[in-house]
Amino acid sequence: MNYIVKELYIYPIKSLAGIRVESAKAEEMGFENDRRWMLIDDQNQFITQRKHPNLSQFYPKIKEDKIIILHQDTTHKFSINETIDEPLFSKVWDDQTKVFEVNKATSKWFSDVLGFECKLVKIANNGDRKHSSTKLNTTLNVSLADGYPYLLIGSESLNFLNEKLEEKITISRFRPNIVILSLVPHEEDFFVDFQIGTVKFKNAKPCGRCIMVNNDPKNGVVKKEPLNTLSTYRKVDNSILFGTNVMCLNEGEINVGDTLVF
Repeated sequence: MNYIVKELYIYPIKSLAGIRVESAKAEEMGFENDRRWMLIDDQNQFITQRKHPNLSQFYPKIKEDKIIILHQDTTHKFSINETIDEPLFSKVWDDQTKVFEVNKATSKWFSDVLGFECKLVKIANNGDRKHSSTKLNTTLNVSLADGYPYLLIGSESLNFLNEKLEEKITISRFRPNIVILSLVPHEEDFFVDFQIGTVKFKNAKPCGRCIMVNNDPKNGVVKKEPLNTLSTYRKVDNSILFGTNVMCLNEGEINVGDTLVF
């Protein structure tokens, strides 16, 4: 069987809703415009659905050189290349990260809608955040994703999980970048090196999941599943695994319908 790219996603702003795309430019840090922005609080700490599940209700769109955010009956937009030229220093977990505020009006819009002071910031340059991978014994240039530039999930992994769940869920719970048509549940864990189009990828490690996957993105309500069920068959040491973290070795475009070559 050929492994075919079934779906591609980018998440321009960390922890907000994603955008399904037909093609994406792979870069070292992740797909172009994937998690290049995030919200930080008044202590410069990054903000995610772990504490604010309603972030799933903010829907970004990219139109020409603008990012448009839809939330309930309000919208806001800003330029993709817009920043205030004064660096701020934040962290994504343990990684020191240099970022730039987009503009004061965008930070105020998010602050007003969320009900607390925050800023929208952007990572502008490759290398402004480095992540050390003990598994690969290397240091990666990463965007504002949790740890690795890409997350890949096989379709059968979700199908196998849904067979065990009373309330079926969609792949959006797991926020993948690349979804492939697969044959065996979780076989993607064991991929090593592969190529999609002209882009070479390397598997880093299976992805340990957190409480965020229990947040129903349709309504921002945190439930008990799917972590409860996954813990019965996907727990390794103290991690519950679903999908696998990968990195790319060269830039290039990949498309829905492309075949994985091993």
